[in-house]
Amino acid sequence: MADTVTQLLSERTDDEGLAIVHDTGRWSWSEYLADARAMAAAVLAAADSSRPMHIGVLLGNSPTMLIAIAAGALGGYVTAGINNTRRGEGLATDIRRADCQILLTDAEHHSLLDGLDLGDCQVFDTSTDEWAARVAAAPELVPYSTPGPGDPFMLIFTSGTSGDPKPVQLAHMLIPFAGPPLIEKFGLSAVDVCYLSMPLFHSAALLGGYCVAATSGATMVPAKFSASTFLADIRRFGATYMNYVGKPLAYILATPEQPDDSDNPLRAAFGNEASDRDIDDFARRFGTMVWDGYGSSELAIIITREPGTPPGSIGKGFPGVAIHNPATLAECAVAEFDETGALGNAAEAIGELVNTSGAGMFTGYYNDASTTAERMREGMYWSGDLGYRDADGWIYLAGRTGDWLRVDGENMTAGPIERILQRMPEIGQAAVYGVPDDSVGDAVMVAIVPSGIGDLTPAALAAFLADQADLSSKGWPRYVRVSSALPTTATNKIIKRELKQEGATARTDEQLWMREPRGKNYRVSI
Repeated sequence: MADTVTQLLSERTDDEGLAIVHDTGRWSWSEYLADARAMAAAVLAAADSSRPMHIGVLLGNSPTMLIAIAAGALGGYVTAGINNTRRGEGLATDIRRADCQILLTDAEHHSLLDGLDLGDCQVFDTSTDEWAARVAAAPELVPYSTPGPGDPFMLIFTSGTSGDPKPVQLAHMLIPFAGPPLIEKFGLSAVDVCYLSMPLFHSAALLGGYCVAATSGATMVPAKFSASTFLADIRRFGATYMNYVGKPLAYILATPEQPDDSDNPLRAAFGNEASDRDIDDFARRFGTMVWDGYGSSELAIIITREPGTPPGSIGKGFPGVAIHNPATLAECAVAEFDETGALGNAAEAIGELVNTSGAGMFTGYYNDASTTAERMREGMYWSGDLGYRDADGWIYLAGRTGDWLRVDGENMTAGPIERILQRMPEIGQAAVYGVPDDSVGDAVMVAIVPSGIGDLTPAALAAFLADQADLSSKGWPRYVRVSSALPTTATNKIIKRELKQEGATARTDEQLWMREPRGKNYRVSI
């Protein structure tokens, strides 16, 4: 039985079943892997074997991205998934931090690199004739290494308590580990079609989508997520399985319902962070099975919904998952609820989700021993997520520690957004924090004190944000609270917990500006 991605893919070398379907073409598994071997050979021919064999990929969901993922496994090197929503110096820092000696990109993303200092990193545009010639001229593939189960397959960026993204080492064993349970759960096989519209640089797509195809021989459809074209895509490609992370179900459900929505081939959807309502509505409307779970990018803690999961709960944890007080290190008390169902002992019951048995599937952050050690304290993995559990062991999320925000399925922190906002002369102070989103996760909110320079207006703020090349689209504040002063400590540090407690509101002497979830213009609410 395969225990690495390299072994898993190598078993499909002669598989003539369909691997990829895309508007640009179709690939059998044998053709897909032949292209991957050719790409790996071209990469290794240009690489420096004395440096870390880390190859970055700045690509969207496309056949080229899938080929690049397989090329790393077959070539025996580490693929670094670069977040293509990052901008400016943040993007450059990610590439340098992952020690990428080569970066593969394409015409769609190449311009994001303009003016950036990537250090000693070669950039190849895979959409050019020059790259095609390199691949054609490459010698037969001689892999750089033969990876073992615990060796890194990919570097996947997440966000850390410091505010800087951290590359998680995604071990080879995780793909063959994650695939079989999903295949068994949904009865999937080589005749199925996996719709991959979540970013393939993120672990959610790899461990919820790619793993299914790689272990079953099913067909992959790489796609860019769009709520408006989702159902047409499912029908056009005959997709029977999909994965999601964050709010895609909510976005899809926001489109006008049609009488024939359930007339589609989709049988199963797997993901995390969907609300109870969205899970039920999606299953009803599209006639499909939805299974939602919890898993950090580090894969040290896994929680899954089971039959009978109470409303609001994310399910029960794998062995070792518990909730501990980060100050005392003791396990938190079981939650007690009043007659209305409200949590009555929050102070004693809420704590941090941990893995008491150790790191689980987490093999550390690349080249960051101190941050890895911060996660691993007292022999336990500390997630940074807060939660509580009831007497039957059902777990409920209660938020996040520090400045973490979970926006549309991705973790981010407040600091980088604050620094961008403070570039605007009209802003004197800015405190960024998360408030509950309409459907799931966090919405970004900022409390602002004007500097008195110029006129701070909703239109001026929107224009300023649009000009910030290094601001991720997910970092745009949904709510803006304009105040004459913010609550501070004696040392002039802003007390964010008070702002969070008041939620998406403003006091009578303040203004609240709002923008639509997928828009960029603000309107005055109060």
